[in-house]
Amino acid sequence: MAVTVLIVDDSGFFRNRIEETLKDDGRIQVVGTAVNGKEAVEKARLLKPDVITMDVEMPQLNGIEAVRIIMRECPTNVMMLSSLTHEGARVTLQALEAGAVDYLPKDIRAWMDRSNTLRKELVDRIVALGKSRRYRASLPFGRSPASDQSSSSMVFRPQRPKADTTQQPAARATETRSATASGLTARPAADTRGAATSASRVRMPECRLVVIASSTGGPAALQKIITALPATFPYPILLVQHMPKTFTKVFAERLDQQSRIRVKEAEDNDRLEPGLALLCPGGMQMMIDPRQTGRVKILAGDERLTYKPSADVTYASVAKTYGSGALGVILTGMGADGCDGARLLKQAGSTMWAQSKETCTIYGMPQAVVNAGLADAILDLDDISDLLAGKQR
Repeated sequence: MAVTVLIVDDSGFFRNRIEETLKDDGRIQVVGTAVNGKEAVEKARLLKPDVITMDVEMPQLNGIEAVRIIMRECPTNVMMLSSLTHEGARVTLQALEAGAVDYLPKDIRAWMDRSNTLRKELVDRIVALGKSRRYRASLPFGRSPASDQSSSSMVFRPQRPKADTTQQPAARATETRSATASGLTARPAADTRGAATSASRVRMPECRLVVIASSTGGPAALQKIITALPATFPYPILLVQHMPKTFTKVFAERLDQQSRIRVKEAEDNDRLEPGLALLCPGGMQMMIDPRQTGRVKILAGDERLTYKPSADVTYASVAKTYGSGALGVILTGMGADGCDGARLLKQAGSTMWAQSKETCTIYGMPQAVVNAGLADAILDLDDISDLLAGKQR
């Protein structure tokens, strides 16, 4: 079944370009277009598309307000299209906070040149979002349906974990426990469905550093985890989120404002400190300085690498310098970035957690780690947040 798409943009040029690009792929069916937020809301109700592409600045009702109404009345996977500017980054993050699940920079030159890279990225993201679980207002953000029957939207806003200890996990991965520092060695190769491990069987491992990687859906997932951490969080944190350069600084500032720990966009030679999260700048790579293991190096990296930043690069560097002293976490995202690095972390003796399929926007990066048998535990997002924050069940 084709992924159905509603295109929303007040620019005839962009509406036509987007429709032209999507119609070339047999997996996608464009079911309608809208020229402003008001029309977008009406057509979302009527057409019930799988995915909506949404412009930000439009007459009558802007994209952010339209997203808020759509999430309230007919929740749908929304991809924002916004400019590669500081302001574009700011409003895109507001849209994610309103409920959008992904974004794509709106580079006029790339669209005019009919860039093959841009076309492929747009199509791949639309198909991935369309094939992911359909957006359900009853599905709580962060916990799989069987483990929490409350009703709240999957939105990018601070949420406090519930104190209900009677909840049960969606399912349990086949587990092989050992007396390692991780407290649990779950072998997901025996169960590759992404079913959640019982959080009660997992404890925070002995470590000196936490490194978290994510892509599509990552801003919301990171926001949930980071804002839950106490000011006394005892470890440094490295964050790798696939995001353009103009977005990472704004995202780091936003997380810092919302969190009790400190968050900043990483700079070369930044010191690793307890309670400080360093977000890798877009377009760059973040590694541990081999000469000073308490500091990071921010480098341009190999141009041949698909992802900049890349989870594989950061994980590999952490494995080399921290050995068994790290906790790696792989969150929602397309593709398999992080799998090779996770293998190196495991070989070094570190612990690896993967986000469960049911709480991912896109179960790609975690799935690659799970299928490779590299995850010590598969956890719902709420459980990752609780465990890191010391709120073990």
